[in-house]
Amino acid sequence: QVQLVESGGDSVQAGGSLRLSCAASGYHYMRNCMGWFRQAPGKEREGVAVISNGGGSTNYSDSVKGRFTISQDNAQTTTYLQMNSLKPEDTAMYHCAAAPAYIGCSLSATFSYWGQGTQVTVSS
Repeated sequence: QVQLVESGGDSVQAGGSLRLSCAASGYHYMRNCMGWFRQAPGKEREGVAVISNGGGSTNYSDSVKGRFTISQDNAQTTTYLQMNSLKPEDTAMYHCAAAPAYIGCSLSATFSYWGQGTQVTVSS
């Protein structure tokens, strides 16, 4: 089993920055692919960024590329999402998710474990 707890969500003005954290516990092999996803009210869930192999591989959605950065601490117990140049359209509930890397770590992968989420609100 894997447990995930997100933190760091807040309300900020457009152009601001936030860093989200996802603390993970459980079998390491079940969470060596980590991802951040978001869902706004009335919209489908969107993959934002994924990271695998301790940061050796990352991938981003086009909507956040160049503004957001996914990273991990050395122990791979915490996954971060640094969000810069925030826009109102980034407003959403952000969830982290975990999966074993052998599934193919990508934004379209099927993630097995999910956190409860942390709210990000960006005002114009």
